[in-house]
Amino acid sequence: MNIGLAAKASQLPAKTIRYYEEIDLITPVRLENGYREYSDNDIHRLTFLQRSRGLGFSIEECRLLLSLYDDEHRASADVKSIAISKMAEIDQKILELKTLKTTLSDLSEHCHGNDRPECPILDGLSKEKLT
Repeated sequence: MNIGLAAKASQLPAKTIRYYEEIDLITPVRLENGYREYSDNDIHRLTFLQRSRGLGFSIEECRLLLSLYDDEHRASADVKSIAISKMAEIDQKILELKTLKTTLSDLSEHCHGNDRPECPILDGLSKEKLT
Protein backbone atom coordinates (compact mmCIF):
# COMPACT_ATOMS: atom_id res chain seq x y z
CA MET A 1 0.00 0.00 0.00
CA ASN A 2 1.11 3.60 -0.51
CA ILE A 3 2.04 6.07 2.20
CA GLY A 4 -1.42 7.66 2.28
CA LEU A 5 -3.08 4.35 3.03
CA ALA A 6 -0.32 3.44 5.49
CA ALA A 7 -0.89 6.74 7.28
CA LYS A 8 -4.60 6.08 7.53
CA ALA A 9 -4.12 2.49 8.68
CA SER A 10 -1.53 3.38 11.33
CA GLN A 11 -3.11 6.69 12.37
CA LEU A 12 0.22 8.46 11.80
CA PRO A 13 0.96 11.44 9.55
CA ALA A 14 2.88 10.62 6.37
CA LYS A 15 5.65 12.95 7.55
CA THR A 16 6.09 10.85 10.71
CA ILE A 17 6.19 7.66 8.65
CA ARG A 18 8.91 9.12 6.45
CA TYR A 19 10.83 10.13 9.58
CA TYR A 20 10.55 6.61 11.01
CA GLU A 21 11.96 5.30 7.74
CA GLU A 22 14.78 7.88 7.83
CA ILE A 23 15.85 6.73 11.31
CA ASP A 24 15.53 3.05 10.36
CA LEU A 25 12.54 2.10 12.48
CA ILE A 26 10.79 0.78 9.39
CA THR A 27 12.07 -0.22 5.96
CA PRO A 28 9.35 -0.29 3.33
CA VAL A 29 10.11 -1.70 -0.10
CA ARG A 30 10.94 0.85 -2.78
CA LEU A 31 9.27 0.25 -6.13
CA GLU A 32 11.04 0.90 -9.45
CA ASN A 33 9.36 4.30 -9.65
CA GLY A 34 10.80 5.22 -6.22
CA TYR A 35 7.50 5.04 -4.36
CA ARG A 36 7.36 3.30 -1.02
CA GLU A 37 5.29 0.15 -0.73
CA TYR A 38 4.13 -0.65 2.80
CA SER A 39 3.43 -4.25 3.78
CA ASP A 40 1.10 -5.51 6.48
CA ASN A 41 4.19 -5.98 8.67
CA ASP A 42 5.16 -2.31 8.11
CA ILE A 43 1.65 -1.23 9.15
CA HIS A 44 1.87 -3.43 12.23
CA ARG A 45 5.22 -1.84 13.18
CA LEU A 46 3.86 1.66 12.54
CA THR A 47 0.85 0.94 14.75
CA PHE A 48 3.19 -0.44 17.41
CA LEU A 49 5.20 2.80 17.22
CA GLN A 50 2.09 4.96 17.32
CA ARG A 51 0.87 3.20 20.47
CA SER A 52 4.30 3.20 22.10
CA ARG A 53 4.84 6.91 21.44
CA GLY A 54 1.32 7.56 22.76
CA LEU A 55 2.37 5.94 26.04
CA GLY A 56 5.33 8.30 26.27
CA PHE A 57 8.15 6.05 25.10
CA SER A 58 11.04 7.88 23.44
CA ILE A 59 12.26 7.01 19.96
CA GLU A 60 15.18 5.06 21.44
CA GLU A 61 12.87 3.24 23.84
CA CYS A 62 10.63 2.38 20.87
CA ARG A 63 13.68 1.09 19.00
CA LEU A 64 14.50 -1.14 21.97
CA LEU A 65 10.89 -2.32 22.32
CA LEU A 66 10.78 -3.17 18.61
CA SER A 67 14.00 -5.13 18.87
CA LEU A 68 12.57 -7.07 21.81
CA TYR A 69 9.34 -7.61 19.89
CA ASP A 70 11.33 -9.04 16.98
CA ASP A 71 13.42 -11.26 19.27
CA GLU A 72 11.67 -14.61 19.72
CA HIS A 73 14.09 -15.43 22.55
CA ARG A 74 13.47 -12.25 24.52
CA ALA A 75 12.78 -12.34 28.23
CA SER A 76 9.51 -10.71 29.19
CA ALA A 77 11.36 -9.41 32.25
CA ASP A 78 13.30 -7.09 29.93
CA VAL A 79 10.08 -5.63 28.54
CA LYS A 80 8.54 -5.32 31.99
CA SER A 81 11.63 -3.49 33.23
CA ILE A 82 11.24 -0.90 30.47
CA ALA A 83 7.54 -0.43 31.32
CA ILE A 84 8.26 -0.08 35.05
CA SER A 85 10.99 2.44 34.33
CA LYS A 86 8.57 4.46 32.17
CA MET A 87 5.95 4.39 34.96
CA ALA A 88 8.52 5.77 37.43
CA GLU A 89 9.34 8.53 34.95
CA ILE A 90 5.63 9.34 34.60
CA ASP A 91 5.20 9.39 38.39
CA GLN A 92 8.06 11.91 38.63
CA LYS A 93 6.45 14.10 35.97
CA ILE A 94 3.12 13.95 37.80
CA LEU A 95 4.83 15.08 40.99
CA GLU A 96 6.51 17.96 39.14
CA LEU A 97 3.21 19.01 37.57
CA LYS A 98 1.45 18.95 40.94
CA THR A 99 4.18 21.17 42.35
CA LEU A 100 3.78 23.58 39.43
CA LYS A 101 0.03 23.67 39.95
CA THR A 102 0.43 24.37 43.67
CA THR A 103 2.84 27.23 42.96
CA LEU A 104 0.53 28.77 40.34
CA SER A 105 -2.45 28.35 42.63
CA ASP A 106 -0.63 30.10 45.49
CA LEU A 107 0.42 32.97 43.22
CA SER A 108 -3.11 33.32 41.81
CA GLU A 109 -4.69 33.36 45.26
CA HIS A 110 -2.59 36.38 46.22
CA CYS A 111 -3.48 38.36 43.11
CA HIS A 112 -6.51 40.63 43.41
CA GLY A 113 -7.10 40.57 39.68
CA ASN A 114 -8.21 44.18 39.60
CA ASP A 115 -7.25 47.30 37.61
CA ARG A 116 -4.25 48.12 39.83
CA PRO A 117 -0.72 47.47 38.52
CA GLU A 118 0.44 45.50 41.58
CA CYS A 119 0.55 41.82 40.70
CA PRO A 120 1.80 39.13 43.08
CA ILE A 121 1.96 36.69 40.16
CA LEU A 122 4.50 38.84 38.30
CA ASP A 123 6.32 39.52 41.56
CA GLY A 124 6.52 35.80 42.22
CA LEU A 125 7.74 35.05 38.71
CA SER A 126 10.47 37.65 39.01
CA LYS A 127 11.98 36.00 42.10
CA GLU A 128 15.02 33.78 41.61
CA LYS A 129 13.30 30.77 43.16
CA LEU A 130 9.60 30.15 43.52
CA THR A 131 8.48 28.52 46.75
